[in-house]
Amino acid sequence: MSTLHDTLRRYVDDGAVPGAVGLVAHGTDVEAVAVGSVDTGGGSPMARDSIFRVASVTKPITAAAVLALVEDGTLALDAPVAEWLPELGGPVVVRTPQSPLDDIVPAARPVTVEDLLTFKAGWGFPADFSLPAARALLDVHRNGLTPHLQPDQDVWLARLARVPMLRQPGEAWLYNTGSDLQGILVARASGRTFPDFLAERVLGPLGMTDTAFEVPEAKRTRFTTSYTPDGKGGLDRLDTPDGGWSSPPAFASGAGGLVSTADDLLAFGRMLLADGAAPDGGRVLSPASVRRMTTDHLTAAQRDASALFLEGQGWGYGGSVDVSPVAPWNVPGRYGWVGGSGTAAHVIPATATVTVLLTQVAMTGPTPPPLMRAFWTATLGERRG
Repeated sequence: MSTLHDTLRRYVDDGAVPGAVGLVAHGTDVEAVAVGSVDTGGGSPMARDSIFRVASVTKPITAAAVLALVEDGTLALDAPVAEWLPELGGPVVVRTPQSPLDDIVPAARPVTVEDLLTFKAGWGFPADFSLPAARALLDVHRNGLTPHLQPDQDVWLARLARVPMLRQPGEAWLYNTGSDLQGILVARASGRTFPDFLAERVLGPLGMTDTAFEVPEAKRTRFTTSYTPDGKGGLDRLDTPDGGWSSPPAFASGAGGLVSTADDLLAFGRMLLADGAAPDGGRVLSPASVRRMTTDHLTAAQRDASALFLEGQGWGYGGSVDVSPVAPWNVPGRYGWVGGSGTAAHVIPATATVTVLLTQVAMTGPTPPPLMRAFWTATLGERRG
């Protein structure tokens, strides 16, 4: 047995998760380990092709779709998003982050496409969730791990437009909301549904056949049950294979709505390491787009203010970029992100490495749980670039 297997097995045996799939790839050398069961009942063993709700691991894939439209010339990074999202025209900002919702000033400039990609649009979660504008935003995002319960994208966007921005555009990194806005932007700018555009331009060319916003009946025997810690050492069930992902959602969340598998996420990571090339020799993205996607776009002050979410990391487009080796797994240039459902996927360009961890137990906050840290230690600690 390998270090990776022993690490995952330990957390299954102590009851932290019913099961897990871990994968680490260096070029064509791939180690994939599946341990435990797809649910707490232990009836079906976890498998390499088990399907998981990947939550915020959706974000890098969404950003790739936006960049595909930028390369087409349909979008431009410096274009105001109000051209496609008129609900966000003329936004207002709370006078200070601590101000009540009715103490507002006009936005100093329009929100751009790149603001959405870098999470500097003015809407999003800060380190202090008690701020009035943050509490109002939480109500808009109240179904974070159950995006199938959200209203359709037009209703959702109208609700968001009534919430004042917490910070001026470009001023601060604020988590999450930018990715949901990216998904709506893709749909409106392309004239397609977001799932259809994503399938045509990203998922299809990469052979990511199990990545989608719903799970058809024929695949549900591979679909895991999801859980959240009950605070007493046990697990509460969040969703079942025949639950929220059994039909198309009203709102396909670019921030966290996808399901996927370890090998599908490996295919996405390999595309990034190949500067945007697809397996068939075609291209999903240009090398320039991949460089922008995987480069930190934050200032030191913006990173410091976001340490609740970013540990030794900055932010590219749709994912974090390691800038400081504050832990053994923080390899400068490592790109990727974690999902609140208990998932993580990263690429390390310096060593041509892809790592994927999939579990079905939700995180209890922004800090990665012990299993995730142990996985990174097992797969990255000895391979720093």
